Formats: sequence, structure tokens, C-alpha cells
Amino acid sequence: MNIEQARFNMIEQQIRPWDVLDTSVLSLLSAVRREEFVPAAHRGQAFMDLEIPLDNGTKLLPPRLEARLVQDLNLTKHDAVLQIGVGTGYITALIAHKAQRVTALDAHADLVEAARQNLRKAGISNADVQQGNGAQGLPGQAPFDAILLAGSVQSIPQTLLDQLKVGGRLLAIVGDEPVMQATLVTRTGDKQFEQTELFDTIADRLPGFAEPSRFTF
Repeated sequence: MNIEQARFNMIEQQIRPWDVLDTSVLSLLSAVRREEFVPAAHRGQAFMDLEIPLDNGTKLLPPRLEARLVQDLNLTKHDAVLQIGVGTGYITALIAHKAQRVTALDAHADLVEAARQNLRKAGISNADVQQGNGAQGLPGQAPFDAILLAGSVQSIPQTLLDQLKVGGRLLAIVGDEPVMQATLVTRTGDKQFEQTELFDTIADRLPGFAEPSRFTF
């Protein structure tokens, strides 16, 4: 396989048509080697438009969704970012290139270790990966300029919204199958938040977040 041709095709045929048009993000996708963040057994699928299964039953998001989430956070070099759900560290690496620092939080010890190793090999020095309950966030390090939930939740906990700076934004995939919405919440004041639904998508649940009771009759 011609790796660079496959990377080019991923960007031009999958990612750009999915409204990822930010040139800084597109450049990052060329520079950050996604195949090095994919388990060896699935490396041949690194540039395919699919979720890649991991040994613990979780999945990596497809490349177009990863890129769109990073773009729509609208990061700057001064931003402190909290990422919930680390995967194997690829999204973390993209964020690290665009922000001042990123802290990634994940419930799975194996993913935390894999992400740390992958980020270290990629030469990323402004990312920290910790194990913990994503629904609680990291109040001791708050407030954050941006928070990304790299998976789906039924609803966004107020605990996480409270960890945003005024002017900060949180991006999450919210709702239930068969259709969920990528939702951007901006903190406009001490108690004020504005919410915008950006696009429809679907993703696996992040662990540790509350689900509503479901009654059957």
C-alpha cells in the first residue's frame, strides 16, 4: 500500500467532503500519522471510512468524524483543552498541535497506556493522559477553554459545563440511536450557555455517563 496516497485519498475523498475545510486541520491530517495510532492488526484500515475495533470492545471513531470534531472546536494556540475519551491518542495529538495544552481523560487503563506511548512516539509534549471518570471531568484543573467528548452521551452533565471558562465551548455527540447530534455548547456568562446542533452522526457511548431510566410496558 502506498501510505501517502492512501492518506491523501482519506483527506480528499472522506474528510474534505464532510465539510472539513479548515486548512490548518487539513494540514495536520497530512502531518500526524494516523497509522501510528492504530493497533498493528488493523493498520491496513487506518485510512478507511470506518470505526476500528479495539481489544477492550471500544472503537476508534472514523477519520472524518475525528477531523470534524477537531475543526468544530475552533481551537487556538492559547487554549487549554479537556478531552473525554482518549481512544489511542490520535485526536489528542491533533488537538495538541492546535492548542496550548490538552489533558485527556479515559476510564480504560489499557487505552490510557496506549495513548501515552503513541503520543510519546509522535513527539507530543503538551498532552497529558489520565485515567478517570469522564463524567466528572477535572475540576481541579478547570476552567478549560474547550472540552471535547470523543464519543456519545445521552445528555451533557452540568458538571462539565461548569468547568468551561466564560467564552469556552464544549462539543459532544448527544442523543440516542438511530440519530445523534454533534452539539456545541458555548458558555456566554456565569450561568448562561448557548447550544447549537451542528450535524447528525452516531458514535458509541462514553463510559461513566448517566443514562435515563427506560420503562417498558
